Amino acid sequence: MSVIRIQNLGYRYPNSENWVVQDLTLEVAAGEFLAIVGGSGVGKSTILRVIAGLIEPQAGSVEFTGKADQSRRRRAMVFQDGRLMPWRRVSDNVNLGLEGLVLSKEQKQERITSVLELTGLAEFADRWPHQLSGGQVQRVGIARALAVEPDILLMDEPFSAVDAMTRLHLQKELVRIWQASGKAVVFVTHDIDEATYLADRVIVLGGQPAKIVREERFAMDRELRRDSLELTGMSDRLTAALTDGTVDDGAGI
Repeated sequence: MSVIRIQNLGYRYPNSENWVVQDLTLEVAAGEFLAIVGGSGVGKSTILRVIAGLIEPQAGSVEFTGKADQSRRRRAMVFQDGRLMPWRRVSDNVNLGLEGLVLSKEQKQERITSVLELTGLAEFADRWPHQLSGGQVQRVGIARALAVEPDILLMDEPFSAVDAMTRLHLQKELVRIWQASGKAVVFVTHDIDEATYLADRVIVLGGQPAKIVREERFAMDRELRRDSLELTGMSDRLTAALTDGTVDDGAGI
């Protein structure tokens, strides 16, 4: 079952005649981990911001399935930086996303406690943002997004600002958190290796306006992916599509 349907999506920036994306159609299934890759400026983040409701499309539609619920949000966003409020402790930063929802004080605290435990941050609840490492800051951002119990979690290159070792650790942590939460994820990255490790499905955007030039599906266990020759071949095909930017209806697996 789909949690979101994007039909014939089109967007162009104000005062521009050039479409960033046009006639894009895409569905995301419940519990699916979808990665979107593409070159700089191709429109990855623009599509994510349209899904997030931060900008309005000029054409097409973005539809969520299921019923609206005032105790939760249908979508939540994790950005490249943590975007934590420096004057709020960790627990209060997580609570930020809950403001405006129809929840009692006790219900809010239950959610805060639950997502901090899920993201491995329970012992940091009373810390200030400046007392956290870069990886911990990003996990607080994930916890804040999960606290609103979204149908879909939107992530815009959330690990791009951390060092390589922290990035690998956060990737493993994200897989664990995603599997435990059962949420659908749309993850934007420019890193093919990151996409193929994390995702159930990867789409490559190319061209101007942007279109899907290749798609691959993955059934392999993530613990086997890092050094798999099979996955290396897929990465090579995705990289070639990224470089070439032409449509290829490869079957994937």
